[in-house]
Amino acid sequence: MNTGSHYKLHHFIPWTRTKIYKMLILSIVPTLLFYFLDWKWLAIPWVPVALLGTATSFISGFKNTQTYNRSWEARQIYGTIINNSRSFGILVKDFIRLDDKVEEAALHQQIIYRHFAWLTALRFQLREIKSWEHVKTKSYNKEYLQYYEVPEWEGKLEDELKEFLGDDELRHVLSTKNRATQIIVLQSSQLRKLNEESKISDYNYTALENQFKELYDQQGKCERIKNFPYPRQFSSINLYFTNALCFLLPLGFLGEFSKMIDKFGDPVVWLTIPFSVLLGWVFLVLEQIGESTENPFEGNANDIPITQISRNIEIDLREMLGEKELPSAIQPINNIVM
Repeated sequence: MNTGSHYKLHHFIPWTRTKIYKMLILSIVPTLLFYFLDWKWLAIPWVPVALLGTATSFISGFKNTQTYNRSWEARQIYGTIINNSRSFGILVKDFIRLDDKVEEAALHQQIIYRHFAWLTALRFQLREIKSWEHVKTKSYNKEYLQYYEVPEWEGKLEDELKEFLGDDELRHVLSTKNRATQIIVLQSSQLRKLNEESKISDYNYTALENQFKELYDQQGKCERIKNFPYPRQFSSINLYFTNALCFLLPLGFLGEFSKMIDKFGDPVVWLTIPFSVLLGWVFLVLEQIGESTENPFEGNANDIPITQISRNIEIDLREMLGEKELPSAIQPINNIVM
């Protein structure tokens, strides 16, 4: 997530420069052929270009709206995880009461630390790269990685879980496919045991189990967004329409500027290049921005900051436990926070 007021031009222009190069080639070549070889047939009427531009605008607008909705839904899901985590922490503190206060504090810590393990496993799963994601396949995205780090790619899940799980639990969790799911299974098993030992009342046990249901619901929603890409048919048609428009733009501008030759002379057709580059860049950048918003967990600079959110939850719950030595909050790097 970008925490600045906007992307700086010295970041944004390099990120989109391949689009500028593309439009330069598409506009320079036909202009040269028109001007030096007198290929007048390259000039086409503006009407079909305008019609295609209108259709492309609608398609691009639709795509960007839908990809933004995916991103916003992901943020809402993690907002709910924040609320559920705080509720879970306070319920553990108030509902699990033992005569031995030292044992009680240790039990609270064990359960809440296991919740930290769930947050950690979930964010590692969400940062796994899928075949349809772009962050490591598009050159401009790979280049932009120099401005920030994705903690889930830099570290190992095992190393981070060691702080929150015992050795036996760690080995069990790492041997499973969906680690986040199995961590909640461990949580539920322990609470069931405490209920059987009459250390938690039936009512309190049910309330805590409902918290696990809520966490599963939010995990499932995250997995739905992660594992189902923006429909390829809509993504493809937007790409094809945009490329077709960018190909025709210079030809349409040639047609318009060639009408001015009698008044301004032959050199007026060279205006085709800057106008085509500018307008084509706008449409191509809209396509690129929509593409970069499709997958809100992929590790892109526009992602939902799930690492920062998880750390903030950890700080809140550690304070509930009465801990004084707290981990530091995740800070932005070059205005980007993950």
